[in-house]
Amino acid sequence: MKNWERYIINSNANIKDALKQLDQLGLVNGVLFIADEKGCLLGSITDGDIRRGLLQDVNVNDPINKAGHYPCKFVFSFQPTSQELKAFKERNLRFIPVVNEEMNILGILDLEHLRRTIPVEAVLMAGGKGQRLLPLTEDTPKPLLKVGPKPIIEHNIDRLINHGVDNIYLSINYLGHKIRDYFGDGYAKGATINYIEEDFPMGTIGAAKKVKNYSKEHLLIMNSDILTDIDFHEFYNDFIEQNADMSVAAISYHVDIPYAVMETDEHNRIASLKEKPRYTYYSNAGIYLMKSEMLEHVPHNEFFNVTDLIEELIGKGKKLITFPILGYWLDIGRMDDYKKAQEDIKHLNL
Repeated sequence: MKNWERYIINSNANIKDALKQLDQLGLVNGVLFIADEKGCLLGSITDGDIRRGLLQDVNVNDPINKAGHYPCKFVFSFQPTSQELKAFKERNLRFIPVVNEEMNILGILDLEHLRRTIPVEAVLMAGGKGQRLLPLTEDTPKPLLKVGPKPIIEHNIDRLINHGVDNIYLSINYLGHKIRDYFGDGYAKGATINYIEEDFPMGTIGAAKKVKNYSKEHLLIMNSDILTDIDFHEFYNDFIEQNADMSVAAISYHVDIPYAVMETDEHNRIASLKEKPRYTYYSNAGIYLMKSEMLEHVPHNEFFNVTDLIEELIGKGKKLITFPILGYWLDIGRMDDYKKAQEDIKHLNL
């Protein structure tokens, strides 16, 4: 957070000084962090703390320790864990100081910003040949086919970056050099883009195993040829709140039966009658969140699909959940899909 020093007040200040500084912040629920002469965190003070103190006959000329909160919450990293973020959210905390082992304040986190980001790394599968889109893919890899003003994969990369994902891996094979040439190292987009070279087709997750060490505890994997406005933030929050090992984004399909449907028992007796019922089924949307450690169940240097991993995790008793996509989703696999995407993009806010 820029200008975080504005949120620091010296422990020698009085309550009147704190009120002036809080007013200068211009925030409804502002907070100041109390530090000693060496810059070590001691506590915090808010407008509410001061009001409660005044009701207990504290004077505005009294030192701030008469109304401050000692100690206060803090973290040791600018990348707090999901558990820490959840705890802060439950307490409606917005600003959290970052300190070192000596309790020196290193900066202030604005959790309102962090809550709009998802602390994950992403792997986009971009190695397919796109044979059903020939001749368009004869000289252009499918992920680089334009939908509106930019390639399919760029829509997904930009949305991930807008959600705070700044370390992205692209798994490439067919005409992969063109994808590498297009995005480079990601510097122009303010992110780091790395490349996973597939020497042979490795399925929808096999290539993700080639990265030896991911830096985040959670991983987002998605197909690069999907056009969607999925809320990655809600996707991630649901995954964390349910403490899942893996979450599979899903698309609902409705099947309307034009006739009355009879339900029978084991003796073929009619148990009930449903008039023109609608049945809802959920299909895999090609977007996944998982604990990075789940990749331990993916074999090294082999063809392996996400569906294989899902079956493996179910067999191991892991917790798998679904996240229904309520907005737009389109898998651009056929020429008709590509034509539809060109029309739909005119009305989408991606």
